[in-house]
Amino acid sequence: MSIEVRRIAVPRQLDTPEAREFEAYAALGFELERANWGHDHFAETAAALLGLHRNDTHRGRGAFGAWDGDALVGRSGLGWERESGAATVELTLGVLPSYRRRGVGSKLLAAAEQTARELGRSTVVAYSDHPDPPRAADGGPVLRAPDGDAELPASAPAAGFAAARGYTLAQLERVSSLAVDGRIDAFRRELETRTARARASGYRLELWTDRTPEGLVDAYAAARERMVLDVPAGGVTIDVERWDAARVREHEDEELDGGTGVLVAAAVTDAGDVAGYTELELPQGRGFAYQYDTLVVGAHRGHGLGMLVKLANLVRLAETAPERTVVYTWNADENEHMLAINLALGFRRCGLEAVWQREDSGETPQADAG
Repeated sequence: MSIEVRRIAVPRQLDTPEAREFEAYAALGFELERANWGHDHFAETAAALLGLHRNDTHRGRGAFGAWDGDALVGRSGLGWERESGAATVELTLGVLPSYRRRGVGSKLLAAAEQTARELGRSTVVAYSDHPDPPRAADGGPVLRAPDGDAELPASAPAAGFAAARGYTLAQLERVSSLAVDGRIDAFRRELETRTARARASGYRLELWTDRTPEGLVDAYAAARERMVLDVPAGGVTIDVERWDAARVREHEDEELDGGTGVLVAAAVTDAGDVAGYTELELPQGRGFAYQYDTLVVGAHRGHGLGMLVKLANLVRLAETAPERTVVYTWNADENEHMLAINLALGFRRCGLEAVWQREDSGETPQADAG
C-alpha cells in the first residue's frame, strides 16, 4: 500500500473540476462521523467548509488528505489564530476504519505538525470524539483531565494514538443533546418570568438573525473577545482572539457563505454593553441546530442571564425553524454553572470530546503504526 498525503486545495467554487478533492474531503467527513457516532450530525458540508476557508483573514485554516490511488482514505483539518504571538495550531484527524493501524494517521499527523512548525507554533491541540458509554466495559483504567469528573477509557484507540505521539489529555468536554419537542410552552413561560426579572436588574433582550445590528456590533465584538478568556480551559493552551466589528462581519460571512443561519440572543445593559449572549447555528437542510458560544461577562454574572439568553434562543428556534427538533451543545466538563443550566433545560450527555495537547520539542516521538 502506497499512501500519499497532500494538501487539499481550496476551490473558488463547488461543482467544478478543481473542487473534486475538496468535495471528497467533505464527503469523507460524513463517512467518518457515521462510523464513529452512528449518524452524521456533526459533519460539515462542502459548502460550510468552503465558507470557513474563504473567510480566513483572522483565522487560518488548512486541510490534508491521505490518498490510496484515487481513493481518499483519511483526512486532517487545521485551524489557527493569525494574531501575532499566537502559539497553537488546532487539528482534527480521521481515517477510514479499514485503513487504521496501517500508518495513515501517523502520516496525516506528521503533515499537520510540520505545518505547525512552519507557522512557528509550539503547541498542537487535537480533538477526538467518544460516544457514550464512556467507561471501559471491562472496568479497566481510565484517563482524567486536569479538571472535571469525566473519565475516558485508556483503551480508547484515540487515547493510545495520542499518548504514543507525545500528547496528553488536557480537557474533556461533554457533548449533549436536547429534544425540543414538547418543551416550548414551558420555555415560553419561564422566559417571560426571567425577562421581567432581567429588566428590573437593568438588562434587556436583543435578538437577531445572521447579521448583528450596526448599533450593537462593537459591543458584541467586545463580548466575543471575552469568550476564550473567561471559559474554563482545563490544561489547554488557548490563544487570545482579537475581535472587532470587522471580525464579527467576517464570522457572519463565513456562516452565510456556507449556508448556515445563525440565531443570536443577547442581554444588553442600559449603557449598550453586551453582558451575555448565545448562538444557535442552523446548518442548511438539516433537522437540528448547534448551540455554540454562550457567555456571560464576568461583571454581569449572578443575574440569570445565561438561562435567559438560552431560553430566548430556544423559543425562537421553535418559532422560526420547528423542523429542527434536536439541539447539540458542547461544554467543558468542569464548567459546572453552564452544565447546570443545560441540565435544567433538558440537555442530556451523549458523549465526550477529548482535547489532547503536545508541546513541540522539534522531534517526533517513536510510535506504532496508526
